[in-house]
Amino acid sequence: MSAESSAIDSSDLRTRSRELVGDQKGTDLWTKRTAARAMLRAVNFSDEDFMKPLISIACTFTNATPCNAHMYDLGQELENAVQRIGGKSFIYGTPVISDGETMGTSGMRYSLVSRDLIADCIESMHEGYLADGMITLGGCDKSIPGALMPILRTNSYGVMLYGGSILPGKLNGQDMTVVSSFEAIGARSAGKINDKELEAVEKNSCPGSGSCGGMFTANTMSSIIEAMGLSVPYSAAHTAVDQQNLISESKRRDCINSVAALFECMRAGIRVRDIATRKAFENGIVVMMALGGSTNAVLHMLAMAHEAEVDLSIDDFNKIGEKVPLIGDFKPFGNFVMADLERVGGIPAVMKYLLRAGLIHGDCISVTGKTIAENVADAPEFDFASGIQVIRPLEAPLATPGKHVIVMRGNLAPEGSVIKLSGKEVERHYGPARVFNSEEDALDAILSGKIVDNDVVVIRYEGPRGGPGMREMLSPSAAIMGAGLGKTVALITDGRFSGGSHGIMVGHICPEAAVGGPIGLIEEGDMILLEPSKKSLSVDISDQELDSRRKAWNPVEKCALRGTLKKYAATVSSASLGAVTY
Repeated sequence: MSAESSAIDSSDLRTRSRELVGDQKGTDLWTKRTAARAMLRAVNFSDEDFMKPLISIACTFTNATPCNAHMYDLGQELENAVQRIGGKSFIYGTPVISDGETMGTSGMRYSLVSRDLIADCIESMHEGYLADGMITLGGCDKSIPGALMPILRTNSYGVMLYGGSILPGKLNGQDMTVVSSFEAIGARSAGKINDKELEAVEKNSCPGSGSCGGMFTANTMSSIIEAMGLSVPYSAAHTAVDQQNLISESKRRDCINSVAALFECMRAGIRVRDIATRKAFENGIVVMMALGGSTNAVLHMLAMAHEAEVDLSIDDFNKIGEKVPLIGDFKPFGNFVMADLERVGGIPAVMKYLLRAGLIHGDCISVTGKTIAENVADAPEFDFASGIQVIRPLEAPLATPGKHVIVMRGNLAPEGSVIKLSGKEVERHYGPARVFNSEEDALDAILSGKIVDNDVVVIRYEGPRGGPGMREMLSPSAAIMGAGLGKTVALITDGRFSGGSHGIMVGHICPEAAVGGPIGLIEEGDMILLEPSKKSLSVDISDQELDSRRKAWNPVEKCALRGTLKKYAATVSSASLGAVTY
């Protein structure tokens, strides 16, 4: 499929839009739709446009965050490509909440909420205007699953395009990311750096537009979606902008290729659920585990599977992860950023390598109309003899299979919890609970030096319902790392973690405190036992004591909810089911 696909006779692709604008002159339907055409002419629809397939373009733009600040420009690129190929498009926006900017504030409660809100907005616009196909843009990490979920929900002809990663910041010869700023806060509180050094980190972490540069949630999800065949090859690793902060040439090509892929799917009758099969989800999990992806991928992939009506459970991450070694040396635990993967061949090179090892399904169809095996056939080969290894050999991985993202259960998490080891050798952590009913209280304790070696910081009432919104705990986790306690202090929560978090961190504990889960029954000083090798998380008290506490338990009352958060808390499911809202 040529990236420079020329205009085609695409009138037969109007599978739905004829209901909006009419089928052809002289028919009853054409007459009935006169008023709709009259309004569309006011926004520059011509006679010819009414005979073209209508494409909705979901542009998740805001200039409030670098992750999505360039999305409107990408939307314009997509509109131009649709016009050249013979379609007519309309563009619209969605909410976007920046995790990094709202981290540690009440605003963060709207972050995960925005995933489902974005999906609902896109569904409403696409279905309301009876578009024939859709392209959705995603940048900041919730906008990526939020942009894909409505395509899966409606089983549309659709392609998702990632806006691209930010270029790395530079300071003293080192690559910087936004997580560098979060960890610098902890380092400053611990007296390891001064105010001038802190300011230098702040000013050099984020050089321009694009999503956070490491293998954090945005790059994890873009990699998964490409691995599943739901976005065009190479697009996940392409950086958003060039050194002048202008849309990169590679991302412009992604726009052209995405439009060509959409029209190929429409011509061939390939709907998104033909692509998003169980085997495609397995491919996504394999790539996530191999690259060292974020724990948020568990939450989002469960939600995506729910939308696609694919049978996927939280335990499948263990089953698949036990076959996949960790070979991606990426921040936050490693040395490289997404721009480095772009230079060595991107996701197709990774998939080609994993395909040869028999770890992924090569026969899955993709948005290009080709199979995964066909898509990656010409991808570059990794040069493992070179001095720089962004990707490690399978024979000499950063961690053996089953040592990255692990689902743990036990009397503290009967429905599951998630830990990201990323190769860390944490056989056992046994320590006293330091209990906090909010992220803010925990962060204050960490920054004031009240948390010491061997403690287990427990942050609860931060789950999907209890938060509400299941905030990310990057601020306290980064403060622990910055204070030099990353190897000796554990943090467990019914909230979740940023893809930038690392250390001994357990999130997604289910059931959550707000619905009476065991994490809500823990008392200060209770001994907590983490045994990742046994996939176990427990509190060292008897079943009888737990039952006694449960009978006496009353939920913590937070501020009265209104509007969006009230609706979300009333409808959201357990994190073990993807925190979906219907």
